[in-house]
Amino acid sequence: MSGDGPIGIAVVAKEAGWTSHDVVARARKLLDTRKVGHAGTLDPDATGVLVLGVGRATRILRFLTALPKTYTATVVLGSETSTQDASGEVVASHDMGEVTVDAIETAARDLVGDIEQVPPMMSAVKIDGRRLYELAREGTEIERPARPVTIHRLDVSDVDLAAGTFTIDVACSSGTYVRTLGADLGAALGGGAHIRDLVRTSVGSFGLESARPLEQIELLTPAEGLADLASIKVAEDVAAEVRHGRVIERVRLGVDGDGPWGVLSPGGELLAVYQPHRGTTVKPAVVLVG
Repeated sequence: MSGDGPIGIAVVAKEAGWTSHDVVARARKLLDTRKVGHAGTLDPDATGVLVLGVGRATRILRFLTALPKTYTATVVLGSETSTQDASGEVVASHDMGEVTVDAIETAARDLVGDIEQVPPMMSAVKIDGRRLYELAREGTEIERPARPVTIHRLDVSDVDLAAGTFTIDVACSSGTYVRTLGADLGAALGGGAHIRDLVRTSVGSFGLESARPLEQIELLTPAEGLADLASIKVAEDVAAEVRHGRVIERVRLGVDGDGPWGVLSPGGELLAVYQPHRGTTVKPAVVLVG
């Protein structure tokens, strides 16, 4: 806590029935600050890891949003819904009684790697200044350009052919829609599908074991919140330049590679996040402590 209110990163275990905005609004009341944001929307029906930024730490949420994520979900074969999950209305039904375990596993393997996804209409993607979910609620469906995502792992388990269900365990890049992955699996199997019981099991290194119920919200320091980024602890003379947002030689900052890098004070406080600049220099992407 500082003079301008609480600052830090919170790893929340979101409950079903809450929108990500609901979680942010409640966190603002619990922490008595308006400065709360989240690092990647979770669907209202979904549960699991939702990372919040509080105070000046909202400035580093973009680095957390970009982290890879993992999920589990149940795929329900035979019915497509308006939302691609169990909350929507059934819009198409298919007889998929001939689907085999081998076919399911093959379809899953074929979706691993770099793929393109068409965002669902019930999503927060903006097209021409409008959120897709706003258009969907007005009964409008528009063309959506496909976007590149990466599926690092897509494991299948608990196949119940009689019920037409199976579990998927997904590791993917930021921006992946697991609902759409379920729909794509259904299409690849010659029919359609939707998902239920979606759980985000991790954001970067923050797993379910790290998440706290919203009413027991706890703040990590910004430095702890950026544990997945490479970081460098600098001497006080360099820290003074970092606090002023100066462009610095790579050698002076002591970094290599592509970045970005968290820059820590001698005492371990996160001062800024730096990124490559021109030639042999680096510059701040964001400064937290001036």
